[in-house]
Amino acid sequence: MAYRTDAVQPLFEALSDPTRRRVLEAVRRGRSTPGEISAQLPVSRPAVSQHLKQLLTAGLVVVQARGTRRHYRLAPTCPAALSEYLDGLWGDALGCFADYVNQQHAGERDDE
Repeated sequence: MAYRTDAVQPLFEALSDPTRRRVLEAVRRGRSTPGEISAQLPVSRPAVSQHLKQLLTAGLVVVQARGTRRHYRLAPTCPAALSEYLDGLWGDALGCFADYVNQQHAGERDDE
């Protein structure tokens, strides 16, 4: 099965940075502002804002403005493309393993 890697490329790029993953973990725990996240991490508020911008661009988070504050939360549909890609990869790997086991089993029968 062919997968559109271009659909997951921005997700992998966004998740490739360890600090960005920590920012995403903070957002996973609940709606957060950049200030609240920076208080949890050894990262400045402007740096957190830049990481959130990249996570937003990748579709991993959504933002809601409330007055002068911006609250971030996980995007409800963000894992769909990534999950589909990884499920397909896992399914292909299991298929290859099954082929290998069948070949080994067929080889044992030939030796009998």
